[in-house]
Amino acid sequence: MAINNRSKVIDIIPPKDIWQGPATAPVELVEFGDYESEDCAKAHEVVKKLLATYGDQLRFNFRHYPMTQVHQRAHKAAEAAVGACQAGKFWEMHEILFKNRKHLGPVSLKEHSRDAGISDKHFLTRLLDSFYGWTVRADVMDAVALGVRDVPTFFINGQMYSGKNSFDGLSKAIDESLKTVKKKPAKQRA
Repeated sequence: MAINNRSKVIDIIPPKDIWQGPATAPVELVEFGDYESEDCAKAHEVVKKLLATYGDQLRFNFRHYPMTQVHQRAHKAAEAAVGACQAGKFWEMHEILFKNRKHLGPVSLKEHSRDAGISDKHFLTRLLDSFYGWTVRADVMDAVALGVRDVPTFFINGQMYSGKNSFDGLSKAIDESLKTVKKKPAKQRA
């Protein structure tokens, strides 16, 4: 996505392009979440354990679905994560936002950006101007199109996961996906 900022085009890296884990991983786990949600904070810990357990068999992507009716600061927190992404610090900010989910006001977000290692002097201004707001809304529109109605919602290899958001539940589904991937015949070369 590109934004025209006073006759200067700025390319914005969208969250859908930011992954943890190798691109060759046979299982992709995508989460739509909200930084103020307690359930998402619990799921965050589960995802960290899954990534450590599955290693190069799993790659993870976090997408934003701020539940703004309940969490008034979740959208700005998501914008801050997108801003951090532009500085190559998405995962650092992601971790900090979950750890500080009760402190997500603009001043706190600026402090969190410094803690994440972001030195962009325009960070707070862009945050206050909702510079990354459309990027977050693009995640929300994708989520709605996929049938997401609550957070956290996970997708495993493109299929919505409907079990418990626990380590046992998600790892069982990941194991099933790994079995399915291994059963598929290798593509023949032309």
